[in-house]
Amino acid sequence: MKKQSTIIIATLVLWSCAQKEGYTPDYILTADQKHNKFSSLIPPVLKVKSGSIIKAETSEASDGQLHKNAKIDDLENIDFGPIHPITGPVYIEEAEVGDILAVDLLKIDLHDYGWQAIVGGFGFLTDRFPDPKLNIHKIDVKNKTSMFNDKVKIPLKPFPGIMGVAPDTEEMLSTIPPRANGGNMDDPSLVEGTTVYFPIFVKGGLFSIGDGHAVQGLGEVCGTAIEAPMTFTYRLRVIKDKPEIKEPQYETDAYYAATGFGTTIDIATKKAVNYMVDHLSNNYDISAEDAYMLCSLVGDLKIAEVVDVPNMLVTMHFPKSILEQL
Repeated sequence: MKKQSTIIIATLVLWSCAQKEGYTPDYILTADQKHNKFSSLIPPVLKVKSGSIIKAETSEASDGQLHKNAKIDDLENIDFGPIHPITGPVYIEEAEVGDILAVDLLKIDLHDYGWQAIVGGFGFLTDRFPDPKLNIHKIDVKNKTSMFNDKVKIPLKPFPGIMGVAPDTEEMLSTIPPRANGGNMDDPSLVEGTTVYFPIFVKGGLFSIGDGHAVQGLGEVCGTAIEAPMTFTYRLRVIKDKPEIKEPQYETDAYYAATGFGTTIDIATKKAVNYMVDHLSNNYDISAEDAYMLCSLVGDLKIAEVVDVPNMLVTMHFPKSILEQL
């Protein structure tokens, strides 16, 4: 009875907070409603209709192994089995193969701590930095800052490192690399207020979210951000009868972006540029040739991440001030 009462109280608190923020969730998911693979076989924890708002609690990337009082021994003895817990999946009733799932990131709430580490054998400069190192960060939730050391204060820009739908496979795929279904995109542009678009590969979509990053630079070169538990409030919308997309895309008030993953920067970059040309020529009154030339004038290529072997992610951002003129 005590456990049940605690759950009811926690749910009411979350509901009350969401009302004050202007977003009343239709459903609340807890951090223990999780998995850490991508597959069409993973059963949904929730079924919803298009337009539903979900508030999802998430654990940090180590799934509690690197806690507030963690030491270097905890890092050295970490179990990689439960790494990358993501909350979900959520089945959207209207979602069919070939549709697009729009995920509106309405609100991202920080918790009070996070961690960053150099993990042996992981990162962009493993030959130079082979030894493990762990930093535990206290997060100032009110001011959205954290001290890197005694001198350096960093403003936080929280986002989910992993978002994605189920791929069309029964294989249990690792969450570590980004793929066409999303996955570990680690793109610091995916902040509160962004809408992310995913191609739907299986009926219901099966959307999951997690791997909160309190702050991360483009590239995530050492292999970790400030990895932190977070609460994500998001809306799921199914879009039909629109030109298909092959990989995730997203937009803010300022720009539209296409992502491309690949085993090399060249492959990922060519895909991102091709997808932006497709977006422009399919949705605006402009030829593919002119779209390509316009991308060369106003499109910005960005390396989102380079460490999630075997794939890395490149994006092209295109300003809406130009889109509005097409």
